[in-house]
Amino acid sequence: MVRSTTIKDVARKAGVSAATASRVLSGHSATSEDARQAVREAAAELGFRPNAQARSLRKTSTQTIGLLLPDIRNPFFADLAHAVEQRASEFQYLTLFGNANESQEQQERYLDVMLSQRVDGLIAAPQGEASSLTSLLAGEVPTVFVDRVVDGASVAGVTADNAGGITDAVRHLTELGHRRIGYIAGPQSTSTGRERLQAFRAAVAETGADDDVELVYFGDFQSASGAAGAGLLLDLPVPPTALLAADSLMSIGAVGVCNDRGLDIGADIAFVAYDDIEAFTLLNPALTVIAHDVHAMGRVAVDLLIAEISGESPESVVLPSRLIIRGSTPSLPEGNPA
Repeated sequence: MVRSTTIKDVARKAGVSAATASRVLSGHSATSEDARQAVREAAAELGFRPNAQARSLRKTSTQTIGLLLPDIRNPFFADLAHAVEQRASEFQYLTLFGNANESQEQQERYLDVMLSQRVDGLIAAPQGEASSLTSLLAGEVPTVFVDRVVDGASVAGVTADNAGGITDAVRHLTELGHRRIGYIAGPQSTSTGRERLQAFRAAVAETGADDDVELVYFGDFQSASGAAGAGLLLDLPVPPTALLAADSLMSIGAVGVCNDRGLDIGADIAFVAYDDIEAFTLLNPALTVIAHDVHAMGRVAVDLLIAEISGESPESVVLPSRLIIRGSTPSLPEGNPA
């Protein structure tokens, strides 16, 4: 029995993803001219004809939404997933989860799977600027960004006030006398990594803290990079008197290095973490954190998506951040080098 040609056969021959091939053949404009030409030539050579019945099935609701997150090991994103799932269930939607593992390639594989499952909508914290999400968002499926965005994409999203939180943290540390503040930055391929670093540099300039390029370490939102960053910063000839880590996992790694070196956080060194996860309140002393309401973020993301599924065009939402001061940020003792 001869197997009929599928959309995956066309995609493979054209050298594109199945999602891109589907967009080209269904007439969506959000594809490059090269992709359109390659797919059309492959379809013609293979004798592929789109299945009208399959296309019509895509118009029916599956009562499912996709949630594509960067790293489900991150406690922040685990809490976000729970919030999204609970809010979606209130609208009688089930949630399909995808863990991109901070990888654009893995993100795109999950995206293809979610499209093949005909989800009614997608909530995503995107990886990178060249992501296939950008073309998807032109109309393939209703989509909302959460926590992160893709610059230039006309997509509603819910994010935190990254700049406000980082600025408050730097001001707090300098008011306590700290001038050498070590910053463990997130990857610059993400909007959160870029926004937080930009805010840190602006706050350093505003407060008169040391503007030393050696005080910034570029991590990847993983615990190991937080540990590596803390180690390098603490080994500087004039080490920082305070550390600020741009997410919870990097904070965990950095705290571990401080503990391994016998540094007493809250006495020998000040520490501020981004994201208020429960574990940070259990440390002694508890960590000062830049917090925002992850549960509200999840609920709002679902509300925006439901509005899009209903044919509305919701506006993006920025949630406030706030600095929660705890015992990990002491005043710099007199006589210590700032």
